[in-house]
Amino acid sequence: MTGISFGPDAIRALAQILRETDLTEIELADGESRVRVTRSITMAAPMALAAPVAAAPAMAAVAAAPVAAPAEVDASTPGAVTSPMVGVAYLSPEPGSAPFVQLGAKVAAGQTLLLIEAMKTFNQIKAPKAGTVTRILIESGTPVEYGEPLMVVE
Repeated sequence: MTGISFGPDAIRALAQILRETDLTEIELADGESRVRVTRSITMAAPMALAAPVAAAPAMAAVAAAPVAAPAEVDASTPGAVTSPMVGVAYLSPEPGSAPFVQLGAKVAAGQTLLLIEAMKTFNQIKAPKAGTVTRILIESGTPVEYGEPLMVVE
């Protein structure tokens, strides 16, 4: 067996394979030798999600609630409600129903603000304190990351 080539031509060939196949990562290993090539994909608009399997097949079709104008909000923003997990966020309990909260709504501490689906389980995200929803930073059905700001309750 020959070792893995670390030459620029081999790396370019791996990168070309990533582009042609829409993969984001490829890794080759041969004994102690390893080559790993990754690429990141930036999307201009959120991708359409397939309906979640079994637990709530129609949940992906939830209508989007109004989203506040973009502003510089991060996890340290006072009143920011952040995602405790990676998953898909939904603003209403089922497709076609009213969202849990709307912009300007008064909420009580512990009130459900939205759901995050992770591993076919729907997790309620509750208000950490009483206040008013001043910003909704996501749209229903969008993927969210751990620590990502979802709403602001002031």
